[in-house]
Amino acid sequence: MIAAFGTLVFLATLWLLVVVGAAVLEESGAKIAAALKGKAEPQASLVTVRLRARPRARQPMRVGPELRAAA
Repeated sequence: MIAAFGTLVFLATLWLLVVVGAAVLEESGAKIAAALKGKAEPQASLVTVRLRARPRARQPMRVGPELRAAA
């Protein structure tokens, strides 16, 4: 009886993975196919993206000679 329930759980999990995979392919299948072919994905609409300026580079740390020798 335990084997029957284990098989049922396995088949239900497998079915769920197939359903989720089909939903993912339905959403982004064209993008995946374009990426595999090495082409740019088809643009459905233009999207404006704001980019933040990079923060200033950090100043190098001042390290004494004893720490330099340890490195």
